[in-house]
Amino acid sequence: MSTIFRNLEQRDNKEIADLIRSVFREFDIARPGTVYFDPTTDDLFSLFRKPGSVYWIAEEIGKIIGGCGIYSTPGLPEGCCELVKLYLVSSQRGKGTGRKLLEKSLESAWELGYKQVYLESLPELSKAIGLYEKAGFGMIDGPMGNSGHFGCNIWMLKNL
Repeated sequence: MSTIFRNLEQRDNKEIADLIRSVFREFDIARPGTVYFDPTTDDLFSLFRKPGSVYWIAEEIGKIIGGCGIYSTPGLPEGCCELVKLYLVSSQRGKGTGRKLLEKSLESAWELGYKQVYLESLPELSKAIGLYEKAGFGMIDGPMGNSGHFGCNIWMLKNL
């Protein structure tokens, strides 16, 4: 099967929100202070219309199988954006789809002139953390910016 990578469209809102929340339930991390309860998760199309932000969708046979983006999170240092909402359906993990979404997001960050990319995660998402480390992200001691996701306790940063 051929995977299509494209930018988020308004019609994708419900399907990608459902996918994101299903991953949170799968890993038993649906708790306050995460995107699970973030009202913007239901309208990512509007959220990612903010300048300096891009969201990529991975699709197979008309079904969304994953997504990832970069966001100009308030409070981050000049030249820094946040890698956000990298989620895949379970059947796609370990097949390179997440890596490709991450690469597309990092390319977008570079093209938009960012010099650093920050992310927040949870220990339960250890496979994703391994992917981030392979891509050059390093652990940092605390949160940056004002994401509102106080439930996350892993913070990482990458220089582009």
